[in-house]
Amino acid sequence: MTQAEIQTSENLVEQIEALGEKLGEARKSINARFIGQDRVVELTLTALLSGGHGLLVGLPGLGKTRLVETLSTVMGMDGKRVQFTPDLMPADILGSEVLETDAKGTRSFRFIEGPIFCQLLMADEINRASPRTQSALLQAMQEKSVAVAGENRSLGTPFHVLATQNPIEQEGTYPLPEAQLDRFLVQIDIGYPDRATERDILIATTGEAEADSIAVFTAGELLEAQRLLRRMPVGDSVVEMILDLVRAFRPDEADASARVKETVAWGPGPRAAQALMLAVRARALLQGRLAPSAEDVIDMAHPVLIHRMALNFAARARGDSLSDLISETAASLATPKAAVA
Repeated sequence: MTQAEIQTSENLVEQIEALGEKLGEARKSINARFIGQDRVVELTLTALLSGGHGLLVGLPGLGKTRLVETLSTVMGMDGKRVQFTPDLMPADILGSEVLETDAKGTRSFRFIEGPIFCQLLMADEINRASPRTQSALLQAMQEKSVAVAGENRSLGTPFHVLATQNPIEQEGTYPLPEAQLDRFLVQIDIGYPDRATERDILIATTGEAEADSIAVFTAGELLEAQRLLRRMPVGDSVVEMILDLVRAFRPDEADASARVKETVAWGPGPRAAQALMLAVRARALLQGRLAPSAEDVIDMAHPVLIHRMALNFAARARGDSLSDLISETAASLATPKAAVA
């Protein structure tokens, strides 16, 4: 290794360590307002550090809106919120052109930006909007731009969508299409807090004053963190484990297990492998490590893959569980040859 390569490697280590310390401050600030949900906070930060979007799945009243508002402050982003309803139209999200007349009587069109022109968009109860409105987010989530009145308009930088969804109440909802689900880097399941955590929430949120979150990052610093994340080294064994895991859930693959072939209707595509590669780096970074391990792959398998595959009819009728299948398959791949590179 040349002197220049050694210097570059040392600089990378220093940058990763400094970012890890700053992320620790961000988590502390978020946890001051969003109490006792470390896993949820970790996965949400994973989505942001990876430059992706997150789907928050949980019942009402579990703090999803509070989490997004807190993230907007702590990560230094311009955040906006849209309440999705059946009568919401694409123009309500993207914006529209209006005809204006100036003092001289000259008429011209002026574009009024919709709430999507921000850096962190909270799409509340996204599955309550019609497919036409849901599709308005597809281009935005993938290309970070939207086409309105024949013109491409860039969105905020960075741009992230954190959407919420109620897993129980399905009346008056429209299931998200597979193409849109695949745009979410991770699915974040939010459950009920335990008794001790709920007690802490009661005390912290029903008093005269509540804890305030403070800005730890700026939007520019978040972009730098996203670039640094992509420079983190990943060992060959971890890369191979990611490929093995994603391909193991494709029922048409020759090396897929018999259980997968008889259970899974369709499996994850290459975008899932890309998401898992970024997610394992983010988890290592959040835990203060310089490179991801096989343990990170196992831990991130469920949130990255659960919304990118589906059970077939027979498996649903038997009551099979995708979560169990993912956990068992990921654990089976954690052999000595998939250890940390």
